[in-house]
Amino acid sequence: MEIYGKPIDDQTRCVHYATALDVVAIKFVCCERFYPCHLCHEQTADHEARQWPIERQGEHAILCGVCQQTLSITTYFEVSECPHCAAEFNEGCRLHKHLYFE
Repeated sequence: MEIYGKPIDDQTRCVHYATALDVVAIKFVCCERFYPCHLCHEQTADHEARQWPIERQGEHAILCGVCQQTLSITTYFEVSECPHCAAEFNEGCRLHKHLYFE
């Protein structure tokens, strides 16, 4: 899976967010590309980001950087770790939820 933006390792950490728990990439609805974070998209994409509409939150748009499995947006909201490999996710990402999702 190709990760766009400014990733720094193979678990989707980027120059902006690189803690042990920063292991998700999000597919942006505007371009259907995975980026590690909103800043990576802002700095490298040639367009403005759009939020995922509520009615499409059943789609797989979250990539676990540890196991490379995807999960739905809805599932991502319900868990604090990957349901496939149990890698913990950064709870602080929820502070940026409004940047990605309606």
